[in-house]
Amino acid sequence: MDETFSFVIEEDHAGGRLDKALAALYSDLSRSRLTKLIQDGCVKVDGAVTEDPSLKVRVGQEVVFFVPPPVDSTPQPENIPLDILYEDDDLIVINKSPDLVVHPGAGNPDGTLVNALLYHCKDTLSGIGGVMRPGIVHRLDKETSGAMLVAKNDMAHKALSDQLADRTLSRIYHAVVLGEPIPPIGVIDRRIGRHPSQRLKMATPGAASREAVTRYKVLKRAGGHLSLVECRLETGRTHQIRVHMESIKNPLIGDPMYGGARSAVKAACRRLGVDEVLENQVLDFPRQALHAAEISFVHPRSEEQVTIQAPYYGDIKSLIKNIFKK
Repeated sequence: MDETFSFVIEEDHAGGRLDKALAALYSDLSRSRLTKLIQDGCVKVDGAVTEDPSLKVRVGQEVVFFVPPPVDSTPQPENIPLDILYEDDDLIVINKSPDLVVHPGAGNPDGTLVNALLYHCKDTLSGIGGVMRPGIVHRLDKETSGAMLVAKNDMAHKALSDQLADRTLSRIYHAVVLGEPIPPIGVIDRRIGRHPSQRLKMATPGAASREAVTRYKVLKRAGGHLSLVECRLETGRTHQIRVHMESIKNPLIGDPMYGGARSAVKAACRRLGVDEVLENQVLDFPRQALHAAEISFVHPRSEEQVTIQAPYYGDIKSLIKNIFKK
C-alpha cells in the first residue's frame, strides 16, 4: 500500500521549485527520487496532479504525494558508472556524483552506490557494513558530492574505521554559503542532536546531543554576501557542516533543510548586483552546495599517508565560477 504525505507550503519555500520544497519538507527521499515521483504523477498540488518538478509553489498550497511501498530485497549488482579516483586491492575512493544515493532504503531500492560497488568489486567488498552497506567506511549526505572511501576487505575496513574514530582520517569539504563567516578562520564547537520537534532534522544542541567540531576557513568571498568556505571535520555527526554553518547564520546555498529563506538569498544576490541568470542559478541550485573535496588517511597495508582530491562536479563548479569570478 502506498504511503501518503501532505504538506502546506510556508513562506520560506514560496516562489521556489516544487521538487526543492518537497526535499525540504520530506528529507527521507533524495531530491532526484522526489523529482521522479513528480514525473510519475504521484504528486498533487491543491488537488491537481502535476508532473512538473520546476513548478513554482505559493504560500498556503497543499502538496500531497504518494510513495510506493519499499521493496525488501538484498541489493543486486548494477552496472552503474563510477568516477574512481584511486583503487587497489584493499580500498577504493570514488568521486560520488550528487545524484547517487549511497545505500538502498525506502524510496531508493536500487540504483545506489552499493549496487554499483557490488558490480564493480564483485565479491571483494568488506562485510563489516552489513548486506545493505558493504564496504562503506563513512557516509555522505544525500546530494552531497565528492570523495568517498570504501573498503574491499575486513582488514581495511577495521583499520580505516579506527582512523575515523580516532580522528586521524581527515576530510575537507567546500561549501558555498550565504553571507561571510566572522571571523574568516574559526572553529564551530557546538553539540548536535535530534531536532526537538522535527524528527528528520538535527539541531544545536538538540535532543541527546553529542560533541561536534568543525574548523572552517573562508576561501573566496563575494562582497560579504556569498562565500566559498573550507570545512574540516573533527567529528562526523549527521548533517554536521549544514547544521553548524546554519547555526552561525551562514547556511549553505541550495540546502532544502537548513538553507536560508529564499528572500534572504535573493536579497544577497541583489546586493551583489548579479544578473538575472546568476540570481536564478543561486536561487534554484538543486542541492546543498557541499562537496567533499579531499580525504586523507594512512593506508591500512602500506602504512603510507594517502591524500585524494576530488574535482568539483559540473553544477557546483559552475556555481563557484560564476559567483567568484576573480
